[in-house]
Amino acid sequence: MKIAINGMFWNRSTTGSGQYIYALVSELARLGTEHHYVVFVPHQNDEPPDELPPHVSLRVEPIRFFRLRDNFGKVWFEQAGFPYACWRDHVALAHVPYFGAPRFSPARLVVTIHDLIPLILPNYRGSLFVRTYMQLAAASARHADAIIADSEWSKQDIIARLQIDPARVRVIHLAADSQYCPLHDPARVAVVRQKYALPEKYLLYLGGYDQRKNVRVLIKAFARLQKYYDAGYRLVLAGVNLGKDSKFFPEPQRLAREAGLPDDAVQCLGWVDESAKPVLYSAATVFLFPSLYEGFGLPPLEAMACGTPVICANATSLPEVVGDAGVLVAPHSPAEWADAIRDLLDNPARRLKLREQGLAQAKKFSWRRTAQETLAVYTALASG
Repeated sequence: MKIAINGMFWNRSTTGSGQYIYALVSELARLGTEHHYVVFVPHQNDEPPDELPPHVSLRVEPIRFFRLRDNFGKVWFEQAGFPYACWRDHVALAHVPYFGAPRFSPARLVVTIHDLIPLILPNYRGSLFVRTYMQLAAASARHADAIIADSEWSKQDIIARLQIDPARVRVIHLAADSQYCPLHDPARVAVVRQKYALPEKYLLYLGGYDQRKNVRVLIKAFARLQKYYDAGYRLVLAGVNLGKDSKFFPEPQRLAREAGLPDDAVQCLGWVDESAKPVLYSAATVFLFPSLYEGFGLPPLEAMACGTPVICANATSLPEVVGDAGVLVAPHSPAEWADAIRDLLDNPARRLKLREQGLAQAKKFSWRRTAQETLAVYTALASG
């Protein structure tokens, strides 16, 4: 069976959708050659697409009428370029690995919906174009033959918001990349410590800074932990703030000043190399993740895979990912976050137990399993 995959995010390894498609396609290729996979990648001769794994074909499709960097170029590829390529190549099944399926497909259609944030959170609905695009994406998803959700939480959102038959929605969890594991190489740790000027003892957050990421609560919680600051602990924030200081993109250093923290209490690393992230996790005393909404939530899973104790918000899909291997805290309470942090910093034995539980929990997720379960969806549609 020839299976086509929309490669819109193939070259974007810093995005969740980009990591998902590359990991999925790589593992599908390793499962055998019974099926032929072709990835259709939009291209305008400005950047060559990354190489694909063995047994997978790459087809570069030109963007007609619009530039790919324009919103309309993206929509044209999703609604016309990708389905036309599927028709031309006599594809039996098409998979769009993000919320951007075509309204009409010449092949059986699978769509992965990671989350419905713009439909659920009013502040993320943005411009008229975004709202119109989300309506188109929702209408297209309703006509898909099968939908893949990252978590049970996302599945329930999809069923409720899109009014889709639950039988058409399959939960297939994501996984942490194999590079996320406990590190025992002092030289590698020393290089990353020096590059990012990491403090000797720190609490880590890794992710975005937009409103739903809820970084504000971490800063307020750390302000309650003066004795740990005096003992040398710092709050390290890794990730790029994509917007100017605003209510939607609050600037962490401003939040720290407003909380009364010393200038060196909160350290913002900015963008971090993918290869450095396992070191950041492994060297942290505790990983903190207060996000208000996640379709899955990879950072806590990556931290657990590195053997780092996790405290995260008791919200949306995060309890499903962390299970009993992390500390779950009400997302809006700085006092509860401070208490949870204090409890772990004062209790090395509990940190060690969470480390062992986290490693066991992380092993429950793998990209091979993700690919196997995705292939089962393909097979069921082909035989149905």
